[in-house]
Amino acid sequence: MYPYLKLATTLIKARNRPKLEIEDKSVLHLRAGITDIDFFGELNNARYFNMMELGRWDYSYRVGFVDLMRRNKWGIAVGGASIRYRRRIPFLKKFILNTGILCHDDRWFYFLQETYIGDKICSSALVKAGVTSKNGLVPATEVAIALDKEGWGEVMPEWVKAWIEAEGQRPWPS
Repeated sequence: MYPYLKLATTLIKARNRPKLEIEDKSVLHLRAGITDIDFFGELNNARYFNMMELGRWDYSYRVGFVDLMRRNKWGIAVGGASIRYRRRIPFLKKFILNTGILCHDDRWFYFLQETYIGDKICSSALVKAGVTSKNGLVPATEVAIALDKEGWGEVMPEWVKAWIEAEGQRPWPS
């Protein structure tokens, strides 16, 4: 089940948190609750993606994406994701979720999201997301200009380029 209550709480709290610049990171302090764990008593792998979505909403609200999307009648869609796990997050354990945007290409923004318990990393995800309109994807450069960030994020790390290239080689079912 989608965590609507957690999303509402995240957005309400985001209103009262400091605004962010596009190059900043959102930091959320979360806990693995009873609806978040699996049979082994740890944060379920699918729930990581739910938590990370909360992080993207917090970041987007505080950067000004949400207001921009409302004004332009835009939406947002995830186009792909890759996650790596290093440590478990047990039931009721507090953890930190960092969210930021690394860069963009012509169409997509690339979020880096990491979870930590203390200073130990638990997971790291690269999430490709695009802004949508009734005409399809809005060019990422157009969104950056609308945020008064023209030229921001055009330098892409080599590992992100490699991920994009690898994803481009994966066949789609016929």
